[in-house]
Amino acid sequence: MPIPEILAGRLSLPLICSPMFLASGPELVIAQCKAGVVGTFPTLNARPSAALDDWLERIRSELEAWNVAHPDKLAAPFGANLILHKSNPRQEEDLGRVVEHEVPIVITSVGRPDRVVEKVHGYGGIVLHDVISVAHARKAIDCGVDALILVCAGAGGHGGTLSPFAFVSEVREFWDGPLVLAGAISSGRSLRAAEVLGADLGYMGTRFLATREAAADPGHKAMIVRDTAADILYTPAFSGISANYLRNSVIAAGIDPAALVPSENGGKDDLFAGLEHRPKAWKDVWSAGQGIGAIHDAPSVAELVARLRSEYLEACATPVCRF
Repeated sequence: MPIPEILAGRLSLPLICSPMFLASGPELVIAQCKAGVVGTFPTLNARPSAALDDWLERIRSELEAWNVAHPDKLAAPFGANLILHKSNPRQEEDLGRVVEHEVPIVITSVGRPDRVVEKVHGYGGIVLHDVISVAHARKAIDCGVDALILVCAGAGGHGGTLSPFAFVSEVREFWDGPLVLAGAISSGRSLRAAEVLGADLGYMGTRFLATREAAADPGHKAMIVRDTAADILYTPAFSGISANYLRNSVIAAGIDPAALVPSENGGKDDLFAGLEHRPKAWKDVWSAGQGIGAIHDAPSVAELVARLRSEYLEACATPVCRF
């Protein structure tokens, strides 16, 4: 399927870099867009809310200056992620700033995006909604979103449980619009595989945590480089919703991974009893996707995108059928 018009001719790879809580800031987004992939960030990363104006102004001004200086290598558009869950007290305030600054790409999560779609379409932007089930995909389409982000098993953070083979094929039964695929995509080869499955774009987060421009804790970056898929733990214990975490960060927080209760309340009261400091998801207990086994260094964003492009082009040139 054709990708959204706003992205046509602006990408060096069919890739959107996912918004990562605490780790995605202006430096990372700007570097990603300059390298030719869509850079995004959660609006909640800008604190206090008023700082969001400064972030959006900085990102836009630096990318506009880049485009003037590099007319033959225009930066990719950037995006902002809005959390629509009722627990987010900044929903309306952040949405107002996103609309005021006419952010070209808005990613919505955890809630109905219909009111966001109306406002963003009003200035010509597009809305991508992330989903972990077919039912959620149908609801998002009914709200008028421009693209779906299918968050599959193995994705960092609040990843889903569906195989991409099942998820993509089932959604393609009723949706012929742009599809973005998320879940353990860490190389140019896996990005190409997403296209072969039927997606239009890949969604990559964890691989960009281990870059110089990411605002992640140095220990978090080192753990991603060192660990493998066997070190990923899927549990609802820390946020109330099942998510993928680095097992060794759980141990470092003073918790025995074997004690985690596989229930939606996570058994928090018993789990954290006796600890001087209750560990917080993302800040103390770090997240990563199952694709970390392919991550062996923390280069600059420009170096990483160049490597991903080389891997992707090599995969594109390799015959799919060998029989």
